[in-house]
Amino acid sequence: MTWVRDMIDQWRSGTQQSQLVALTALLVGVLVSFVVSMLAYDWFPLSGFFLWLLAGTLLLRFGPLVVLALATSAAAITARLTVAESAGSRGAGLVILVLFVALVLYVSSRQRSGLPTPLSEALLADLRDRLNAQGRVPELPDGWSCETAMVAAHGVGYAGDFMVADLDEEEQLLDLVLVDVVGKGVKAAPSALLLAGAIGGMVGALRGPRLFEAANAFLLRQHSAETFATAVHVSVDLTSGEYTVLSAGHPPALRWHPGADGVGAWTVDSARGTALGILDDPGLEAAHGVLGPGHALLFYTDGVVEERGGDIDDGIRWLQETAARAFGRGAAGAARRIVHQVPRGDDDRAVLILSRTAR
Repeated sequence: MTWVRDMIDQWRSGTQQSQLVALTALLVGVLVSFVVSMLAYDWFPLSGFFLWLLAGTLLLRFGPLVVLALATSAAAITARLTVAESAGSRGAGLVILVLFVALVLYVSSRQRSGLPTPLSEALLADLRDRLNAQGRVPELPDGWSCETAMVAAHGVGYAGDFMVADLDEEEQLLDLVLVDVVGKGVKAAPSALLLAGAIGGMVGALRGPRLFEAANAFLLRQHSAETFATAVHVSVDLTSGEYTVLSAGHPPALRWHPGADGVGAWTVDSARGTALGILDDPGLEAAHGVLGPGHALLFYTDGVVEERGGDIDDGIRWLQETAARAFGRGAAGAARRIVHQVPRGDDDRAVLILSRTAR
């Protein structure tokens, strides 16, 4: 069993030895199937050889898969021609086999990672999980709460929206960054992964304008007219409640003011700036304030408030009303309730709410 586990681990790493072992095992299976098919064709007909090709697409890289496809085709064709009852049935089955082999090899050749399909998917999933992990907000001190919710466009598992969070060792300074990379869903995911890694390595070490200046320089070095992003960064002193908000082309943040009668409202924050990756100087204008007990800050991406052909100001007013109802029911789950009320799903949506518990 240890040997089997070791081989599985090697296969997951894509080593040449593991590919050779997998190819050998599949070729042995093809040989056994060929013998059975020649002795008793009804027990293993032509269609049975398709299973080895499917297994090959899951286990093998393109090179070994070509070897398997040739061996499987030769075995299937030989068995079929030997035992076929009529020329018509021979022709139909062989044409389907040839088309299937061509399709399998074409799909495998398009795997730019050079890995079998399951390993490519696992690699992407691992990158997505790492992206999500660095956006998880650490447990905050008593009196503070942070709620997040993200949904990719069209329900796919990859998005251009991401968040980065950092809490210093003294649990006093909290940094939250919400980023919206140009594009939607899978199209924006590669740029989002690239930028998330860069910002994730800088947040905490760099604060204030220096963080966005570094991220802006990073995007400009990509030399791509389509690689830019909007972002918002809030740095909060969890002891005093003092905060600074920087916005780089991002929709304006909202601040919750609890009313004396128990009915609060979300007001628009004043931080402004140019999106990252466009100009050498994004022209950032920070907003400062203090979060007292019962107050909160809400950050979101444009997929929450923008609608094709619509006015973003109308979208912000809709969000203020929707968020007031959602937050009025309590901070817990408020971000998720807001995201699920967005009346469209053709863009990535993200909501982040940082709140201070009322005394």
